[in-house]
Amino acid sequence: MEESSKQRSQKFINSKSRPDPIHKPSESPASKFSFPRLLLLFDQSNRVKTLLSWSVFFLLAVIVPMISHFVLICADCDFKHRRPYDALVQLSLSIFAGISFVSLSDWSKKYGIRKFLFFDKLKDVSEKVRIGYEAEIQRSMKLLAIFVLPSITLQAIYRIWWYTSGSNQIPYIINPTLSHVLACTLQLSSWLYRTSLFIIACIVYQIICHLQILRLEEFARCFASEITDFSSILAEHLKIRRELKIVSHRFRRFLLLSLFFVTATQFMALLTTIRASVPFNIYQVGELALCSISLVSGLFICLKSATQMTHKAQSVTSIATKWNVCATLDTFDDLDDGETPKCPTTRQHSQIVSRRRNVIQSSDDDDEEGEGGHNDLEMHPIYARAVSFQKRQALVTYLENNRAGITVYGFLVDKTWLRMIFSIELALLLWLLKKTIVNIT
Repeated sequence: MEESSKQRSQKFINSKSRPDPIHKPSESPASKFSFPRLLLLFDQSNRVKTLLSWSVFFLLAVIVPMISHFVLICADCDFKHRRPYDALVQLSLSIFAGISFVSLSDWSKKYGIRKFLFFDKLKDVSEKVRIGYEAEIQRSMKLLAIFVLPSITLQAIYRIWWYTSGSNQIPYIINPTLSHVLACTLQLSSWLYRTSLFIIACIVYQIICHLQILRLEEFARCFASEITDFSSILAEHLKIRRELKIVSHRFRRFLLLSLFFVTATQFMALLTTIRASVPFNIYQVGELALCSISLVSGLFICLKSATQMTHKAQSVTSIATKWNVCATLDTFDDLDDGETPKCPTTRQHSQIVSRRRNVIQSSDDDDEEGEGGHNDLEMHPIYARAVSFQKRQALVTYLENNRAGITVYGFLVDKTWLRMIFSIELALLLWLLKKTIVNIT
């Protein structure tokens, strides 16, 4: 067994020179995943795949939008078929598609799909964490469909109406029917490709953050049992902090560029739509509103994932502090002067747990639901009485001074970031939607 393990380790080390996109043993949990296979569209492990990947990108994210804007601008059409905001829509989607494609391609080429999604780390985690991670990846395809299908459906309805109702006004080549069908198909494919690119990159970020959340939840459960080896606790926390730094480093440019360009796009849409000389109704602004919803939704996925990750990492310190306080109070609560601490009886243990439950319930009445936080009522810090106060205090002090979380160039992404940024983006989006809905007729 040891020799076979060494051989597998040596084989993995030798394969690091060329990252394996997703080729793996059949017993690997990743072999059942459909979402990682979707990322093979950005695999650039050889020249053929690289050429194919970049060709599809240039066709659907650059060439088709340019033809759609300059050839099918339809400046002489009636007011319902004019597209005064098409340049902003096409440019916005192409910019985000470019950011997402370059990021996904770079990650795939540099790390490989398996290593980038931390599949190689699953052997070091518990079965519960592995099952939770598999479930999250299985859910990712549904999440992708939830964000992409409504957008492409509305875009398809608009495009079909646009071509059928304005067939006599829209430019065509040779045969109007075939030309319009081909143009509509390419435009819908381009919209689906560019929107999916950005949402896929955001979902990848959410998946990786969810793995770290599961690991932190598993780490927090150690305070509900007897701790005998403090070195293993510190080693596990250091390992989690290191992986959080890796995640922050890999995604910091993507997050920063996404935040900057989403805000810039929203401001440009706002400044463009308030011009009195530009017509404003659902026919002209429908695509712009749909584009803004998709971009803000993707940004919200990233910010929410980063905030949940930071919140979970910081909650570990709170749990450790409660663990230390409860253990200290329980140790000396029933002692007389000079008496040596003893293990509590069953009756004393029940009284201690009941008293602790009342204290915790009263202090957690205002806690937010749905944050995926730890259940403090399931903790039994009575086990900590076997640990000296100095060790417990040292562990709490370490956690207080080494708080982990998601950062962007050193700035911690927490709830303050989420509320401030999303309130700005949502205000701009709602302003645009308000004008669109009011002028729907």
